[in-house]
Amino acid sequence: MLETSIQLQLKTYLDRLIHPIELIASLDLTEGSEKLRQLLMEISRLCPLVQFREDGNQKRKPSFSVARAGELPRIHFAGLPMGQEFNSLVLALLHVGGHPPKLEAAVIEQIRAIPDDLYFETYISLSCHNCPDIVQALNVMAALNPRIHSVMIDGALWNEEVQTRNIMAVPSVFLNDTLWAQGRMSLAEILTKVDKASATQKSEKINQKAPFDVLIVGGGPAGASAALYAARKGIRTGLVAERFGGQVLDTLSIENLVSVKRTEGLKLATALEEHVRNYDVDIMNLQRIESLDRADESGLMQLRTAEGARLWAKSVILAPGARWREMGVPGEQKYKARGVCFCPHCDGPLFKGKRVAVIGGGNSGVEAAIDLAGLVQHVTLIELDERLLADAVLQAKLKTLVNVTILTKAMTVEVVGDGQKVTGLLYEDLMSGSRRTIPLEGIFVQIGLLPNTDWLKGVLDLSARGEIEVDSRGQTSMPGVFAAGDATTVAYKQIIIAMGQGASAALGAFDYLIRRPIDSMALLGKAA
Repeated sequence: MLETSIQLQLKTYLDRLIHPIELIASLDLTEGSEKLRQLLMEISRLCPLVQFREDGNQKRKPSFSVARAGELPRIHFAGLPMGQEFNSLVLALLHVGGHPPKLEAAVIEQIRAIPDDLYFETYISLSCHNCPDIVQALNVMAALNPRIHSVMIDGALWNEEVQTRNIMAVPSVFLNDTLWAQGRMSLAEILTKVDKASATQKSEKINQKAPFDVLIVGGGPAGASAALYAARKGIRTGLVAERFGGQVLDTLSIENLVSVKRTEGLKLATALEEHVRNYDVDIMNLQRIESLDRADESGLMQLRTAEGARLWAKSVILAPGARWREMGVPGEQKYKARGVCFCPHCDGPLFKGKRVAVIGGGNSGVEAAIDLAGLVQHVTLIELDERLLADAVLQAKLKTLVNVTILTKAMTVEVVGDGQKVTGLLYEDLMSGSRRTIPLEGIFVQIGLLPNTDWLKGVLDLSARGEIEVDSRGQTSMPGVFAAGDATTVAYKQIIIAMGQGASAALGAFDYLIRRPIDSMALLGKAA
């Protein structure tokens, strides 16, 4: 079942096992069970420390568990973990077999100290690029703590469960039989949500930090670039981010970053963080800044986090990024993740054979419609303008698809549902003024981005679109505060532009600092 090259690579990994492990299958007479049996037998033949048996008693068949010999299993896979999830399987084998995970000692101890019984069930699709992160995080927690169990469930295979639990977005995580989280989450985010005491301790540590020469808000390409350029100047640099990587984490493929032919969002975000950590930058991840105060008589600005912690800085670089723009129509909020979706790559497989709409005729919308057309029964593409705005090559491809209907000069008016899930979409024909309802099960919103600047209204000058107004050096309307990236008025929201803008803002902040009064400069680069 596995190609020879993959078998050889997997054998190399399995040679790192320290303890014997068991692959315990729960099978029936279906074709899926036979494929799973073949996969597990192939794996067991690659290493003498891996044993395969078929006496599993899991309720889902086909499924299997990974357990250390002599222990009860805590990691389970309901389905065939191929595609995006094959790495999740490999890591589960290694960690259960005693190969240490690549985690800081403090994180490992934190996981082992969790006192609660936690039973996680994660519904995924094998094409979802966000799902493996959460599956692998929960699996490593289960490998380290006997009170934690993790089950990966292929939503396409267990469609009846998906329907019963009204799952219309992946990853969807149930904790002890209750919906607990949806969307991508890192291990750090999971631990913050599970371990409230740890979050309080982090806030206390933040309160004790000395003032920064420059404090960067945001961990995307703009924020990372600003941190690098500031740290290289030898000044005291801090970076606080809601999640390091920002929008890049949600990007599947990147092919327009100069000198890099192709990469993936997660790989780029990881590389950015590793690069920043090579310098003396105090990174405070999983912290959301909610307010910014003007400099006091000492020349320090104060920023507050959502948890109430306070940070002080002589200069600030804002790179808060942007988020998916929503339609703002009745029913949208009610049916989020119950038919209203924003990621066709992740959630598309859940709508196999169903009817969906894509809102937006730009590149993102047309690409989404093309991808979905290969999965679903029918796609209706709705564009407000009189014509599609996507590149000509994409439009040409779209028009060859027989199961796609294109509606231009059409405005979405309402998301229609039955109280549990989406059942239709009401739109207005802007030519005739008439309104019509399209029966469907899914709506994919692809209408651009909104800057994350709500908390800056009344603090800085913002454009009509909510973007931070900046000059050529990134300076905002508040002295000592600079901005960069997708949240600013700079045209063309691209990764490479955000990186350049972050560098410019850092250099601008440094220039601002060195022109401060001489008594303030005595503390430059030192704790104030």
